[in-house]
Amino acid sequence: MQYGLYDILQLLGALGLFLFGMKVMSDALLKLAGNKMRSILARMTSNRIFGISTGFLITSVIQSSSATTLMVVSFSNASLLTLTEAISVIMGANIGTTITAWLITILGFKVSMSAIALPLVGFGFTFTFTKKENLKDIGEFIIGFAVLFIGIQFLKDAMPNINENPEILQFLKQYTNLGFWSVLLFLMIGTILTVVIQSSSATMALTLIMTAEGWIPFELAAAMVLGENIGTTITANLAAIVANYHAKRTARAHLIFNLLGVLWVLIVFYPFLKLVSLLAEYFGSESPYVSAAAIPVAISLFHTTFNILNTFLLVWFVKPIAKLVEKIVPEVSLPEKQIDEPKFLTKQSLKYPETAFSAIRKESKYLFENAIFLILAHALSIHREDIISNQKLKKVIKASKTDFQINVRALYESKVKTIYGEIIKAATIVESQLDLNETQIKEITELKIANRKMVEIIRDVKELSKNVKEYLNSDNEYIQKEYDQFRKKVAKVLRMIYLFRTEEKNKSYFKKLLNIKEEAKHNIHKSNVQIDNLIRKNRITVDMGSSLVNDNDNVNDMIKKLIAVAELLYGNKDSLLQTTDDD
Repeated sequence: MQYGLYDILQLLGALGLFLFGMKVMSDALLKLAGNKMRSILARMTSNRIFGISTGFLITSVIQSSSATTLMVVSFSNASLLTLTEAISVIMGANIGTTITAWLITILGFKVSMSAIALPLVGFGFTFTFTKKENLKDIGEFIIGFAVLFIGIQFLKDAMPNINENPEILQFLKQYTNLGFWSVLLFLMIGTILTVVIQSSSATMALTLIMTAEGWIPFELAAAMVLGENIGTTITANLAAIVANYHAKRTARAHLIFNLLGVLWVLIVFYPFLKLVSLLAEYFGSESPYVSAAAIPVAISLFHTTFNILNTFLLVWFVKPIAKLVEKIVPEVSLPEKQIDEPKFLTKQSLKYPETAFSAIRKESKYLFENAIFLILAHALSIHREDIISNQKLKKVIKASKTDFQINVRALYESKVKTIYGEIIKAATIVESQLDLNETQIKEITELKIANRKMVEIIRDVKELSKNVKEYLNSDNEYIQKEYDQFRKKVAKVLRMIYLFRTEEKNKSYFKKLLNIKEEAKHNIHKSNVQIDNLIRKNRITVDMGSSLVNDNDNVNDMIKKLIAVAELLYGNKDSLLQTTDDD
């Protein structure tokens, strides 16, 4: 046998060149269309047809089913996609991945790309000198596209020639004449190759070249394609290992969907191949059973027909598949994290803008609903449960006369500071490392503003809390009444925000919040006049009056900031950036 170590290294190098070209092309397409594709995916509905169309579109555009599947797993991990939505997208991605096989078949075998591949690299390289990012990405796509086909040409050249190495055919014959066992063996080979190479496209290219060289017949090449469909699911399952149960379910659903497809095709394997052969002849190609040169086209046709029929058959069973997956991967309660640890921010969540925004928003909401709300309530000597109850606030304030003896600074250090730092750090990473459009830049800025305001609220309530403690049970009924009014105002806003974020029909609460915010802007002068009257009538001391004036400003600032936070985190309205300077 004349095929030695050097030849094997050449084969590996050619495969590496093909994979590099595929990666450069796919990455460039992701840069060019990724934002739009992810935006479509993030706005997914439960409509199965739309889900399949989305999966097909994304995979066809970015030319990588693995990238689509990893995107779906990440979105499921961030709860942006439900399990049924994710299954629909994966079904579409399986159809979209067949486009790659046709590209390789038509341009790699029917058309000689090697003659124009190098000029294409040179042409694409000229785009990399431009300052426009889009043109640079187009240049990278052209280079990747050309390198991919250079890799295919090298693969074809590096494959051992059977005429020169007849031992290969003799070696293969012992595995190709085992009947249906040969089919199962080559299915396993296709699976293992795809798992090792981590690219179904590369395995498909190898399969097509092996058929073109006459190594294996049509039916065994088809078996390898079925194996590739199983092997390609491993990428998503590996990515889901460190993810939550939502992502694990999505990855398992991908595996089950492809396994079910392979199972039913194996049952009708030979009749199905006959059907593909008839289709190939109908479309003007020769039968793959007659001509080895016709096998690459037939294999691509087999790949496409299998994925379309599999999707058509199993789309009616999305819900049963989802229920099966839910039994295989039960819901897991997240382990309790330390109080100063982020609950939603992970490295995986910061991979895409959409998942990053979801994680940062969730973390910000969690911070507000648990730490900020609790600190505010307790700093004003009110129980959180009383604020969110149906009890009249006048009665709540009147009954809440116990000093909670809390240290606002200590609570800030233990419950807020670290999480706030992690949120800002995540937002900075997203801004600096991800390619954001204007809308996304605006959104990340608003989330940072919301968090900054929360920290400012804690600073404001720290000053207010000192005097609330001092005058909570004061002998002076006038000063006590004024501070009770402050407590009631803040409690009212907290209750209104709670209703705004929890009630389905929340428009009325939103309007009330805006009215309160408007009142707060005009309350400063009105309250100062009342305080002056109390001092003139000797009902409070000058020192008391000074405290009231400062705390009145504090309370109004807190109210405006609280409502701004509610709008930024829970509101479905335009950005508040234009109003933040006034607030």
